Amino acid sequence: MSEEKPICSAKGCRADAVWVLAWNNPKLHTPERRKTWLACEEHREHLSQFLGVRGFLKDVVPLAEWESGSEDGRNPQNPEDPQDSQDFRAS
Repeated sequence: MSEEKPICSAKGCRADAVWVLAWNNPKLHTPERRKTWLACEEHREHLSQFLGVRGFLKDVVPLAEWESGSEDGRNPQNPEDPQDSQDFRAS
């Protein structure tokens, strides 16, 4: 079984993701919880602006750094970590 490459969360985009946009909705999530969208180079700015104008965007990190767990010393692969991958396509 081959491992699938992460793809951009922008609607209709199938490009490889190279950025992680960490966010949360303060009306729904505790301050430390992080949801994530993935972005290719082309859509990083658009998705960041979409989250930013709503006050949701917390951080933008290179995917390789996020996967290595070096962001804040936390491992995003750890299920006890409050970071959470958002499993839907952004508008």
